[in-house]
Amino acid sequence: MEELDFEFYTRPNGHTEFKEYLDSLDVKSRAKLLARINIVAKKGINISIQHNWVKPLDKNLYEIRSRISSNQQRGLYFHVDGTHYVITHGFTKKTQKTPLREIKHAKALRDEYFTNRKEQ
Repeated sequence: MEELDFEFYTRPNGHTEFKEYLDSLDVKSRAKLLARINIVAKKGINISIQHNWVKPLDKNLYEIRSRISSNQQRGLYFHVDGTHYVITHGFTKKTQKTPLREIKHAKALRDEYFTNRKEQ
């Protein structure tokens, strides 16, 4: 199986929201989330879903899941083509349910990505 390629989305305004989120985390949380992304890239989406490392949220929208203690770090991402995936942003959640505003934000960033890609 070919390894998946995860890219952090950089918006037209130059902001890379997922990188900014990673920079806001403590060292241990950042390392765990990056390790989770790495294992998902190596093992693939289906195995990752079976292990609850990844959860489908909507059509072509997923979350990578990481947890340290009661803090749950999430990175939302979508599939572009082939083995290419784009992580839109991240957040820390305290409840079981993914906040709707985070899902809406990821969808808006996904739409922005594909719109900008068509224009190039």
